[in-house]
Amino acid sequence: MLSTKSNHTQLFALVDCNNFFVSCERVFNPTLAGRPVIVLSNNDGCIIARSNEVKKMGIPMAAPFHDYRHVISSKNIEVYSSNYQLYGNMSDRVMDSLRVFSPDVEVYSIDEAFIRFNPLAKKDYYDYSQKIRKNVLQWTGIPVSIGLGPTKTLAKIANSLAKKDKKNSVFDLSSFAKQIEVLEDIQVEDIWGISGRWGAKLRMIGIGNALQLRNASTKKVRKYLGVVMERIVYELRGLSCLDLQQVGPRKNIMISRTFGKPVDNFTDLEQAVALYTIRACEKMRLQRSRAQAIYVFVRTNTFREDHAQHKDGVVYGFNNPCSDTGFIIKAMEQVLGNIYQAGYLYHRAGIILMDFVPDNVHQADLFEEVSYEKSDSRMKAIDSINNRFGPGTLFYAAAGLRKDGDWQSRTHHLSPRYTTKWDELPHVI
Repeated sequence: MLSTKSNHTQLFALVDCNNFFVSCERVFNPTLAGRPVIVLSNNDGCIIARSNEVKKMGIPMAAPFHDYRHVISSKNIEVYSSNYQLYGNMSDRVMDSLRVFSPDVEVYSIDEAFIRFNPLAKKDYYDYSQKIRKNVLQWTGIPVSIGLGPTKTLAKIANSLAKKDKKNSVFDLSSFAKQIEVLEDIQVEDIWGISGRWGAKLRMIGIGNALQLRNASTKKVRKYLGVVMERIVYELRGLSCLDLQQVGPRKNIMISRTFGKPVDNFTDLEQAVALYTIRACEKMRLQRSRAQAIYVFVRTNTFREDHAQHKDGVVYGFNNPCSDTGFIIKAMEQVLGNIYQAGYLYHRAGIILMDFVPDNVHQADLFEEVSYEKSDSRMKAIDSINNRFGPGTLFYAAAGLRKDGDWQSRTHHLSPRYTTKWDELPHVI
């Protein structure tokens, strides 16, 4: 049975950073304000973020960079490689700023968060949202848009409308009258959680916009489209079925990359996968978990029919749950040595740390006495130094001593990591 909550008991705000990656670059380079800017994906392949100026030029999202080189050059568009260390740190700062205004914050993505307010406090949450926008901008330099609604689905719709209001950047869908006015103009495919395929199914039964879906028979919707779609109907009616999801530990962590250039030797491949393993282990320890297995995989480029093809992947199970980077790298090297085959041009590789258990749960072993004390102390010391002085200050030699290996992703337009690397801060005299 569906659980629904009255719209009189809670109010959701969806806070979305405007053109987030571009905004991060502008924080540390104010000369970019008002100028066209794009940010590229890994390997400088596709356009993954555009300033409003670029959007007006008609350059689409996810467009291949090489297809638009001439336009980008002729229009004097500034180009940046993805700077994920910078973007991740700036995201943390935005989310910390939001927690000042409410303890109930769900980080939905790197640039989005839901906040739950209490309408019974009788605050003017439109004005309160303007205060949030002002303060987040002042504290982080990142502009945000905010949508308000009695459910997360309505807050999501409100946010899309807030982005169109360049002056106020806040839209309130908490009132019934406003919901009826707005929902008729929202196509079903634009509703959060409805794909193009599900949109087509809805249109087959005469439902083409959000208002029609809101007014649809829940029994009919559930019968033909399932309980998930039924929840969306209730959400559109202002009855909350989706509560805040507090971020919990992940069960698996995967890190995989496409190489900047094809890799044709074991040494470079090993160094690349070792670096991915190190990063995954750091993320795992951050959530206080231990892995029980690692999956290592390699791939050639399936789109290159003129190249010989090879792909393989193997799982290595640990005798005991482990979070020690050195031990896990040795396991990775053993697996990689078994699946690597000479004579191929490898295009991609990666690892998955699997089957996590909490690091405070110690499983008994009949044949081996396990002590985590020394390992945990060593990992804690390494993580502490890297957190203080920047990632990679202390690293494992397996990842290679060169920082410019051919396997590294192309980042020809990378900006400095202003907030995480001291040596990349500009020198001002």
